[in-house]
Amino acid sequence: MSLASEFKEFAMRGNVIDLAVGVVIGGAFGKIVSSLVEAVIMPIVGVLTSGNDFAKLAWQIGTTGKGEPVLLKYGAFIQSIVDFLIVALVIFVAIRAINRLKRPAPAPAPAAAPPPPRQEVLLEEIRNLLARR
Repeated sequence: MSLASEFKEFAMRGNVIDLAVGVVIGGAFGKIVSSLVEAVIMPIVGVLTSGNDFAKLAWQIGTTGKGEPVLLKYGAFIQSIVDFLIVALVIFVAIRAINRLKRPAPAPAPAAAPPPPRQEVLLEEIRNLLARR
């Protein structure tokens, strides 16, 4: 088997294609959620924190030879943590909703067994009478 045909067989497996689709959708979903965080949530957080912009928070830890400040930008790190938490929450809610949709409907309670035919009842009575003797 040639390398090209082996690769074609590998690439056409359902799992590989599903993974590729998931990665593409995940990338687009990440951009949407990042936009939500930057454009909607962080301005609200900024208002709640008296106008502070987390992305601009930094500590000056020194200066370069040219006199420019060397900054430790911990605000950008906080922004990334908030992005991650929101993405994780949205994915959790989406997967939870999908799992609820996938969950099969509960099986109906089993119906009561129908009474045995009259012949079986009579045979049981005869058996019980014989067992007593």
